[in-house]
Amino acid sequence: MLKHNLIHPKINEVLARAGHHGKILIADGNYPASSTLGPNAELVSLNLSPGIVNCTQVLTALLSAIPVEAAHTMMYETSGPYALDADPPVWADYRTAIAAAGLSLKLEPIPKWDFYKAVATPDHVLTIQTADQQRFANVLLTIGVRMD
Repeated sequence: MLKHNLIHPKINEVLARAGHHGKILIADGNYPASSTLGPNAELVSLNLSPGIVNCTQVLTALLSAIPVEAAHTMMYETSGPYALDADPPVWADYRTAIAAAGLSLKLEPIPKWDFYKAVATPDHVLTIQTADQQRFANVLLTIGVRMD
């Protein structure tokens, strides 16, 4: 019987095999998850219906189950047709979830094309594809060390 909030069997299986520095991508519904997997990564699709399941829900579940030492977001575009003037609203939700988990992590944006490169590494163990419709909701977590 699990005591944390993460009960998905495949996600738990992959996390149990992952170690320190493993990377987990929580991908929004716009992210090209099948074509950007790292060579050792598995893809779990949780995109049931638009908005169900969303990235913040997945983040909250993961934070209940694993130590996280870094959280990188995909930096939003500041010019062009998809430009934003400020941080995407979902980033505030991430900050709230991180604080609620008792962590002092800062979101660290990575430029869009560099973000794709950061995902496609041997340390990437899992992509969780959501149906989140918010733009620039992708977050790449780095597994930390369990201290207790």
